[in-house]
Amino acid sequence: MGPELQLQLITQRTAELRQQADSHRLAREAQQAGKARPGGKLRRSLLGKIIPA
Repeated sequence: MGPELQLQLITQRTAELRQQADSHRLAREAQQAGKARPGGKLRRSLLGKIIPA
């Protein structure tokens, strides 16, 4: 395997791992936010209650 191909594979794998880490971080933050609120429920805006999606 040539060095250019090897560098390309490493770069691609690094990008994939960073995307996975970002999604994991977002999921963990959402879990922690849910635990921080009383009852673990996410708050909905008043406008969201009045005008359903």
